[in-house]
Amino acid sequence: MTRSIVILAGGLSHERDVSIRSGRRVAEALRGQGLEVRVHDLDPTLLDDLRRERPDCVIPLLHGASGEDGSLREVLAALGLPYVGARPDACRLAWDKMVARAQVADAGIRVAPAVALPHPTFRDLGAQAVLEALVERIGLPLVVKPTRGGSALGVTIVTERIDLPGAMVGCFSYGDTAMLERFVAGTEVAVSVIERPDGALQALPAVEIVPDSGNYDFASRYTAGTTEFFAPARLAEDAAAECARVAVLAHERLGLRHLSRADLIVSSHGDVVFLEVNVAPGCTETSLLPQAVEAAGLDLGVVFADLVERAIAAG
Repeated sequence: MTRSIVILAGGLSHERDVSIRSGRRVAEALRGQGLEVRVHDLDPTLLDDLRRERPDCVIPLLHGASGEDGSLREVLAALGLPYVGARPDACRLAWDKMVARAQVADAGIRVAPAVALPHPTFRDLGAQAVLEALVERIGLPLVVKPTRGGSALGVTIVTERIDLPGAMVGCFSYGDTAMLERFVAGTEVAVSVIERPDGALQALPAVEIVPDSGNYDFASRYTAGTTEFFAPARLAEDAAAECARVAVLAHERLGLRHLSRADLIVSSHGDVVFLEVNVAPGCTETSLLPQAVEAAGLDLGVVFADLVERAIAAG
């Protein structure tokens, strides 16, 4: 019997276009495996369509809150529909960068010093005084980013104090809480983790990211030719093994399921520093998960078809 799959892509987040491109690519890969696949946007017709069609499995490839904070997956569970990816509680842990880093730090994973600053605190206590105190604690350079969100939207590397207020304003345009994190110089890599048919977790080869601009921002992520990737990453064997260990441990610690992608920095001293984890990795032409799948000698369609079967078996 041919499986019927619905891929959810689009939505109303700032990453809508990325999600649509991811959905299109995974749909093509699964059709190549003989599966019946339809891509559906996140709109008022979705639930009625899902109730009527009762697909065998749903694959959420939505980015931003709608696809990654667990709420949509709660609805899919309420409908009794199997889906690929993390359960709602795990999504909520991973979605908030400060919560996720606290969880992985408790497991012994290295993280950089950071603080979270809600917009009301920034406003009510006086922006200048607050920022002076935080710079004294964290030091420069530092990275300003929303505690929730992806694709480097609202992210700024700050090297001079004078640039910090502007970075905060830019960050708050994408979220109500900003995270200020000590900048760690080194090699930026992404390690994807997938669940194999036997249930074992497999860390795929690390993908090294070298943006032409020096900053892996939104444009560098999704504009072909603006970033050089190395898959596998140009790491010493022990550093590559440590990256794999950290990615799998983060996946386990956060209670994730089926697939994830950990973003890491290998410092100049060889330390592996955890940045964040993504429960709905992008699958566009320039995304990191498909590059890792290819570097591992695997096929993207086969990988997702296997995850579909695991999701259906789990119910």
